[in-house]
Amino acid sequence: MILTTTNSIENHKIIDYLGIVTGVAMNKEALSMGFSMSKYYTKIQNSIEDVKEEAFQTLQNNAAKLKANAVVGIKIEIELTTSNYAMVSVTGTAVKVAV
Repeated sequence: MILTTTNSIENHKIIDYLGIVTGVAMNKEALSMGFSMSKYYTKIQNSIEDVKEEAFQTLQNNAAKLKANAVVGIKIEIELTTSNYAMVSVTGTAVKVAV
Protein backbone atom coordinates (compact mmCIF):
# COMPACT_ATOMS: atom_id res chain seq x y z
CA MET A 1 0.00 0.00 0.00
CA ILE A 2 1.27 3.46 -0.89
CA LEU A 3 1.22 5.94 2.00
CA THR A 4 2.00 9.62 1.42
CA THR A 5 1.55 13.01 3.00
CA THR A 6 1.03 14.56 -0.44
CA ASN A 7 -2.38 14.81 -2.12
CA SER A 8 -1.23 12.99 -5.25
CA ILE A 9 1.16 10.19 -6.15
CA GLU A 10 3.68 10.83 -8.89
CA ASN A 11 3.19 8.55 -11.92
CA HIS A 12 -0.10 7.19 -10.50
CA LYS A 13 -3.61 8.36 -11.32
CA ILE A 14 -6.20 8.36 -8.54
CA ILE A 15 -9.26 6.64 -9.96
CA ASP A 16 -11.50 6.62 -6.87
CA TYR A 17 -11.68 8.37 -3.50
CA LEU A 18 -12.95 5.86 -0.95
CA GLY A 19 -13.14 7.84 2.27
CA ILE A 20 -11.24 9.21 5.23
CA VAL A 21 -9.35 6.66 7.31
CA THR A 22 -7.75 7.00 10.72
CA GLY A 23 -5.33 5.09 12.90
CA VAL A 24 -5.00 5.97 16.58
CA ALA A 25 -2.72 4.34 19.10
CA MET A 26 -1.72 5.12 22.66
CA ASN A 27 1.10 3.88 24.84
CA LYS A 28 -0.32 1.66 27.57
CA GLU A 29 2.15 2.71 30.27
CA ALA A 30 2.85 6.19 31.59
CA LEU A 31 6.36 7.56 31.21
CA SER A 32 7.77 8.69 34.53
CA MET A 33 10.56 11.19 34.83
CA GLY A 34 13.55 10.06 36.85
CA PHE A 35 16.87 11.66 37.64
CA SER A 36 18.23 11.35 34.10
CA MET A 37 16.58 13.62 31.53
CA SER A 38 18.38 11.88 28.67
CA LYS A 39 16.89 8.51 29.70
CA TYR A 40 13.45 10.15 29.96
CA TYR A 41 13.75 11.67 26.48
CA THR A 42 14.95 8.34 25.07
CA LYS A 43 11.91 6.62 26.63
CA ILE A 44 9.60 9.20 25.05
CA GLN A 45 11.27 8.82 21.65
CA ASN A 46 11.04 5.01 21.72
CA SER A 47 7.45 5.13 22.94
CA ILE A 48 6.40 7.49 20.15
CA GLU A 49 8.12 5.33 17.50
CA ASP A 50 6.29 2.20 18.72
CA VAL A 51 2.92 3.93 18.98
CA LYS A 52 3.36 5.58 15.57
CA GLU A 53 3.95 2.18 13.93
CA GLU A 54 0.81 0.80 15.57
CA ALA A 55 -1.23 3.81 14.39
CA PHE A 56 0.03 3.42 10.81
CA GLN A 57 -0.82 -0.30 10.86
CA THR A 58 -4.37 0.53 11.96
CA LEU A 59 -4.60 3.18 9.22
CA GLN A 60 -3.54 0.62 6.59
CA ASN A 61 -5.98 -2.00 7.92
CA ASN A 62 -8.85 0.51 7.79
CA ALA A 63 -7.88 1.52 4.23
CA ALA A 64 -7.71 -2.12 3.16
CA LYS A 65 -11.28 -2.64 4.44
CA LEU A 66 -12.33 -0.01 1.88
CA LYS A 67 -10.38 -1.86 -0.87
CA ALA A 68 -7.87 1.02 -1.13
CA ASN A 69 -4.36 0.53 -2.44
CA ALA A 70 -3.09 3.92 -1.23
CA VAL A 71 -3.66 6.62 1.37
CA VAL A 72 -2.94 10.24 0.44
CA GLY A 73 -2.87 13.49 2.41
CA ILE A 74 -1.70 11.81 5.61
CA LYS A 75 -1.56 14.03 8.68
CA ILE A 76 0.18 12.87 11.85
CA GLU A 77 -0.56 14.22 15.32
CA ILE A 78 1.62 13.26 18.27
CA GLU A 79 0.87 14.30 21.81
CA LEU A 80 1.74 13.44 25.38
CA THR A 81 -1.31 13.41 27.61
CA THR A 82 -1.24 15.10 30.99
CA SER A 83 -0.44 11.68 32.49
CA ASN A 84 2.54 11.27 30.10
CA TYR A 85 0.94 8.69 27.82
CA ALA A 86 2.17 8.96 24.23
CA MET A 87 -0.68 9.13 21.70
CA VAL A 88 -0.43 9.18 17.90
CA SER A 89 -3.29 9.87 15.49
CA VAL A 90 -2.82 9.33 11.74
CA THR A 91 -5.51 10.45 9.27
CA GLY A 92 -5.64 10.38 5.46
CA THR A 93 -7.82 9.73 2.45
CA ALA A 94 -8.10 6.15 1.23
CA VAL A 95 -7.91 5.99 -2.58
CA LYS A 96 -7.72 3.52 -5.42
CA VAL A 97 -4.87 4.30 -7.81
CA ALA A 98 -4.15 2.83 -11.21
CA VAL A 99 -1.06 0.62 -11.12
